[in-house]
Amino acid sequence: MTRTQQQPDPGEDRVENKQSGRGAVSGVQSVDRAVTVLEILARLGEAGVTEIADELDVHKSTAFRLLGVLENRGLVAQEKERGKYYLGAGVLRLAGAAAVRLDISQEGVPVCRELADELGETSNIAVLDDDAAVNVMQARGTASVTAQNWLGRRTPLHATASGKVLLAHLPTTLREGLLARPLHRFTEHTVTGAAVLRGELETVTAQGYAITQEELEIGLAAVAAPVRSHDGKVIASISVSGPVYRLTPERLPDLAERALAAGAELSRRMGYGG
Repeated sequence: MTRTQQQPDPGEDRVENKQSGRGAVSGVQSVDRAVTVLEILARLGEAGVTEIADELDVHKSTAFRLLGVLENRGLVAQEKERGKYYLGAGVLRLAGAAAVRLDISQEGVPVCRELADELGETSNIAVLDDDAAVNVMQARGTASVTAQNWLGRRTPLHATASGKVLLAHLPTTLREGLLARPLHRFTEHTVTGAAVLRGELETVTAQGYAITQEELEIGLAAVAAPVRSHDGKVIASISVSGPVYRLTPERLPDLAERALAAGAELSRRMGYGG
């Protein structure tokens, strides 16, 4: 029996009847269920009320009330057209994330989802976190239903398209400090030489986007573009990723163009170019 299917503690009072939907669950059980809702959304990326109710083994009305409370607190948000819920920016706030991450995750939701829907691939928004890129928003396209969840994951700067965009736009001193460190090899295609990587970063700056093919994982390719704040500083990257058999060399120019357009739109939302 899973944790979400366990019977309530006999000591808890006023336990809700799942079939009738009447009564009120105890405070402890409500908190446990609310946390479980967040865990479900973290695992699935997005889910509807019925799916969440089934996972919790509760009546649909109970799941709806829990989601309502979490939505009011900003911990979940709803895609109105599809009725799906996903983790809200409040989760990042409670985790102590910087204000820029909150803004990016809030403003980036429609941009990230539109990019994923248009291309059918996974779209991510990443920000710099010390010596790594951390993904603060993810949307999955129709072709990427089995893609892994990158949300909240820290990824290496030198082996990812998002990371290379962020690395390329760092102040010279910071960038050179990171390049002076040993660069871990993840696959045979990972760039581990500072001089070679430095040349790639110059190309990223010149063309405005980064491309990686099987540098982090065999079979995985990605394209990323920068996101700028009101003062022109690169504060994030927006990417499209998927298997190399779909992200072919012939398709990469179009993907780069769409990533650049999405980056420009999110930059506009962040106040850049007024």
